[in-house]
Amino acid sequence: MSRIPLIDRSATTAERKALLDQVQQAFGATPNMFKAVANSPAALQSMWGAFGALGGGVIDAKLGEQIAVAVADRNACEYCLAAHTALGRKAGVSAEGLAAAQRGESADPATAAALAFALKLVNERGNVSEADVQAVRKAGFSDEQVVEILAHVALNLFTNYVNVAFAVPVDFAPVKLSRAAA
Repeated sequence: MSRIPLIDRSATTAERKALLDQVQQAFGATPNMFKAVANSPAALQSMWGAFGALGGGVIDAKLGEQIAVAVADRNACEYCLAAHTALGRKAGVSAEGLAAAQRGESADPATAAALAFALKLVNERGNVSEADVQAVRKAGFSDEQVVEILAHVALNLFTNYVNVAFAVPVDFAPVKLSRAAA
C-alpha cells in the first residue's frame, strides 16, 4: 500500500488532470508512480518534463532504458526495475541485454562504459574522477552524451526515491532484483 495517496486523474484539480492526461496519452494508462508524484503538480511537471526532454536527447531509448534498469537495481527500486524492463523491451533491448544491464554489464563495450559511469555516479554520489569521465569519452561518447548519461541517472534517482520512499505499488510485470546492495 502506498504511503502517499495515488491521485485519480478523474477527480483532481485541472492542473493535475492536464498533466496526468498527458501521461495517460503517452502510456495508454496512468502508471502509479505518476499518480503518487501528482500530489505535487510542480514535481509532476518536473518529472514529466525531464522524461520528455531526455526522450528527445542524443542518448537513444535503448541506452536510456539500460541505464534506468542498472540504476533501479542498484537502488533496489522494484517499481522502476519492472517499468524500465518493460520499456527496454519496447525499445528493442533483449531479455539478456536487460538482465546484463541490471548487473551494470553489456556485451557492447560502449554500453558497458556508459553503465559503469552511471553506476559510478550512483555509488559515489556524483564524485567521479577525471579518469572516469575520460573512460566514457574514450568509449566513444561526446561531452553532450556524457552529460545526458548523468541526466538519465539523476532522473532515475528521482523516480527510484519516489517509488521506494512512498512504497508505490508496482503496476508492471515484476522483475527480480539482482544485486541492489552491491
